[in-house]
Amino acid sequence: MPIIHDKEFGKVTIRRSARATQVSVRLAPDGSLRATLPIYAPVLLVRYLLKNSREQLRKMISKSKPEYQIENGQQIGKSHSLIINNVTGRNFSVRRHGQQIIVSLPDTANLTDEVIARKIRDEIISALRIEAKSYLPRRLNYLANQHGFKYSKIRFSHSSSRWGSCSSNGTISLNIALMKLPFDLIDYVLLHELSHTKEMNHSRNFWRIVASIDPQYMTHRKALKLQNPSI
Repeated sequence: MPIIHDKEFGKVTIRRSARATQVSVRLAPDGSLRATLPIYAPVLLVRYLLKNSREQLRKMISKSKPEYQIENGQQIGKSHSLIINNVTGRNFSVRRHGQQIIVSLPDTANLTDEVIARKIRDEIISALRIEAKSYLPRRLNYLANQHGFKYSKIRFSHSSSRWGSCSSNGTISLNIALMKLPFDLIDYVLLHELSHTKEMNHSRNFWRIVASIDPQYMTHRKALKLQNPSI
């Protein structure tokens, strides 16, 4: 899909749809903007919408932001940490070194600056993806073998609204934000999705399956509702 770059909002992905009757902009799971427009509409209309709807877009982006604050020494996932170094001058940088995300923050800048927050978030996403790909497949396979489940494959996402999902063909999608959760809640989500390989709905039979492999599922379910899957 083609991409345009806006001075304030950064990357904006363009998608054309035969069903679209007008230009619309929404937030993609990675925090960037995604514009949909009719097949033959010019891309110029997207730029026009961005120019004239900045306040509305700012509010939309603000509502989607995670509730936690970025802080020096903050733990990221299970094995990474965020290190913020205050530096003189104007050069901002963020890089991942081993299990540290190192931010060089000029004294003229602020962590709440949109561009800075976005770049830090990108590195956090990269770190969580590394952890998720290392831990979740092994844990899912272990739980599946332990409880007699079969699934076809595993996919990773960073959806802003779901911890995981299971398709009718047995593909389990897992949010890399799972690595923010305590291990018992990670297991609950994995067992939940594995249970969907036998029951695709949330019927009584589905919850009976969940209860048989996680006797504390109601406690885990309540605790999970207090967590935010966005990154």
